[in-house]
Amino acid sequence: MSRERLVVIGGDAAGLSAAAQARRLRPAEDLEIVVLEQGPEVSYSACGIPYWIGGLVSDRDRLIARTPEQFAEKDIVVRTDTRAEGIDLAAGKVVAAGGERLGYDNLVVATGGRPLRPKVPGLDADGVYGVHRLADGADIRAAIAAGAERAVVLGGGYIGLEMAEVLQTRGLHVTVVLADPLPMGQLDDDMGERVCAAMCDMGIDVQTSQPVREIEVDADGVVRAVRTDAGSYPADLVVLGLGMGPEVELARDAGLQIGATGAIDVRQTQRSRSHPEVFAAGDCSQTIHRLTGEAIHVALGTHANKQGRVAGAVIGGRPARFAGVLGTAMTKVGDLEVARTGLCTTQAEDGGYDFRTELIESSTRAGYYPGAAPIHVKLISERGSGLLLGAQVVGGPGSGKRIDVFATAIWAGMTAEELSGSDLSYAPPFSPTYDPVVVAARVASRVEHG
Repeated sequence: MSRERLVVIGGDAAGLSAAAQARRLRPAEDLEIVVLEQGPEVSYSACGIPYWIGGLVSDRDRLIARTPEQFAEKDIVVRTDTRAEGIDLAAGKVVAAGGERLGYDNLVVATGGRPLRPKVPGLDADGVYGVHRLADGADIRAAIAAGAERAVVLGGGYIGLEMAEVLQTRGLHVTVVLADPLPMGQLDDDMGERVCAAMCDMGIDVQTSQPVREIEVDADGVVRAVRTDAGSYPADLVVLGLGMGPEVELARDAGLQIGATGAIDVRQTQRSRSHPEVFAAGDCSQTIHRLTGEAIHVALGTHANKQGRVAGAVIGGRPARFAGVLGTAMTKVGDLEVARTGLCTTQAEDGGYDFRTELIESSTRAGYYPGAAPIHVKLISERGSGLLLGAQVVGGPGSGKRIDVFATAIWAGMTAEELSGSDLSYAPPFSPTYDPVVVAARVASRVEHG
């Protein structure tokens, strides 16, 4: 029996999870695995780049989970600095740089995401950085070491918040410029206002409702300011934190079906809907929302790893599927932890839900124990049924992890009453007897029942 070949395009979370899982299920004499990665590193944590820039992670190599040599020990060939230039679906071949044509029996497209870059003059100037690859982190660290004093962060999502904090920690004056009225657009306005207030209290200059019109440069083409309709903000470096879109140019050019979100359209097995011998996983693929059942694109490493594992399992002969997402995520700025899961009120309105919200203000710890901090919990539930639809948590240290309880309950299809009477809870050391999670569920249940 001839040996089959799996080719993986992309050597990070999704691609190498797929390769590793396929190898666990099929030995090298049965399945050859080749991974093509256009960059010099594989299997690294992009989420950790801000903390390397900020000095909380001392060594770049600590962000690398596995090396090509370690994958080689498992009979997985990882070819770095090798860009896939095209996919010939009819012939079953990947065209690599230099014209090499690599045949496959199964293909995993894991090309990841790309930082969103609006059409703004000067956005390609020296001194404007993304936060996507390890090289981006090295460039920003070098700019700081060279004497940068003023930074402008564009965007107030997860990366924007994290970069604003670490740049301030490094001693820079930081301005965050937002086109939106508040940071963290994934939250409702009342929760986003708390995040904005915390950033301002830290000394971060937050400029809202100001789309960027131009990146101003000096005579040498180096960034010197960010201009909006309201004014110009001096900058020695500019960081892009505007979110991520799917990187699908290779897939689209090949003829793979693209979904409504602009990402590769796949089934829950991660198979392409148009070409069953091709799989896609991670930030380049779309998935479904667990509550609404609608197509959604969420760029998170946790999802990418799981989707890659599903693809690898199916290729390896084991049934598997990715059951969708709730968009659960957590970040922090200073001592303020921010977390969310499920639907926000805007998403609930767009989904046609008749819903109500409850907001609980409490404490992260029992009142008698030192270190207690305020916590705000917002719960969204369906009117009439009490079905949990979403939750948001903003508060001091120990707040964010509580979102896991809500995510578990929403995933299980629980009502507020069921959560309030269940054994699901988060019990950190010295938590209040009635934890804010339980209190929020009880209040929602009581209101629902009049």
